[in-house]
Amino acid sequence: MAKILMFAGMYMSDPKHIHIAILDLYEGVANQGMRCIRELLTQYAEINQLRIEWDEFDVRSKQELPDLSYDLYISSGGPGSPLDSEGSEWENKYFNWLRSVEDYNTGDRHLIKKNVLFICHSFQLACRYFKVAQVTQRRSTAFGVFPVHMLETGHEEPVFDGLQDPFYAVDSRDYQVVQPDTQRIRSMGGAVLAIEKERPHIPLERAIMAIRFNENMIGTQFHPEADASGMSLYLQRDDRRQVVIDNHGFEKWQSMIEQLNDPDKIRYTYSHIIPNFLKHSINNLVEVEA
Repeated sequence: MAKILMFAGMYMSDPKHIHIAILDLYEGVANQGMRCIRELLTQYAEINQLRIEWDEFDVRSKQELPDLSYDLYISSGGPGSPLDSEGSEWENKYFNWLRSVEDYNTGDRHLIKKNVLFICHSFQLACRYFKVAQVTQRRSTAFGVFPVHMLETGHEEPVFDGLQDPFYAVDSRDYQVVQPDTQRIRSMGGAVLAIEKERPHIPLERAIMAIRFNENMIGTQFHPEADASGMSLYLQRDDRRQVVIDNHGFEKWQSMIEQLNDPDKIRYTYSHIIPNFLKHSINNLVEVEA
């Protein structure tokens, strides 16, 4: 378990001291997601003069899960199938943790609720847990920078505040969430927020790209943590460049680099979604404490 502290001249008792749990679902696989999440938290703390402390939990390899002492939670993406893990020990523990957060947030027992952000693989697992949609394997891998289209509910979502429609996001997945049970989602206090780009030449249902599960839990199929400049440098390394070209072709690699460097695309998404999630979650903490 890793612990990192950011200080901005605050004391432990200060309401601007925020504790965050990062649930790492990468199973030890090299990735850019965890780096990006750490950097976003560091930047947010510095810009807003907050003291942010976070712990990281290796969910899949070490079956580590956080307790309920944290102010908010970010659950990462990860490799592999979100279906094959059904019944596994780590997934059962993950779902038990999710149930404990649900129970904590239910009713009026606790004025301060626990907010959770689910990213990519975690989003697919959450959809299975809440039974709000079908998780299926795609016909082909989605890899690149793609437009994400907001539904009417997305325009009202505080975590999407300031985004354009469509906005652009990094997508990397072999699975998708489709066939939402909108009645169940509404009964939970949630909503489908966004869907993938329209493909008129392909007679397939558009996949869901974001869902608010309830008042305190939201998930995205895409990677809102993707850092354009860092990922661009990463994909231009000889080893990573060749991997992308071998799997997706030179044109896909070239297109990805160009779009990562477009300030109106990934950089815009990076500077809005997770900062909005943090702002919304932390404001709720401060308002209740006040």
